[in-house]
Amino acid sequence: MTMYTGETGDHCALPRTAAQARSYVRGLVESGPVLGSAEREAFLADVLLVVSELVTNALRHGGGITEFEAEVGAEGLRLTIGDARSEFPTVRPREAGAGVVGGYGWPLVARLSQHVTVTPVPAGGKRIEVLVPLGLAAGEPLPG
Repeated sequence: MTMYTGETGDHCALPRTAAQARSYVRGLVESGPVLGSAEREAFLADVLLVVSELVTNALRHGGGITEFEAEVGAEGLRLTIGDARSEFPTVRPREAGAGVVGGYGWPLVARLSQHVTVTPVPAGGKRIEVLVPLGLAAGEPLPG
């Protein structure tokens, strides 16, 4: 797996913002498997949404990013993001007229990804691993 390389070229650096993580993943996709331009753009849109959501949640609700790894291969993007909080993501029920803000991100990640796992880290925190597959690029029907 390719670990995030920060602006200094340090493999131990972690993205400090969702924009940094998206920029890194965009570079992986653009240098990854040869895709047609329409397929690449659809795949890129999906992976950037997933990266944004997971990184933003780790920063905003997870106590910070503790791990970030990404790899683009024939199956798609494999992404691992760790954060400092042990609480697992949950889906909030949507009640009409309740005025609830947010709550769309985790269902979006689950819908665009396969093999979503959330694992507690023994030292504290959690690790979220996802595969955003090439075969479910934006615009294609999703299963079930």
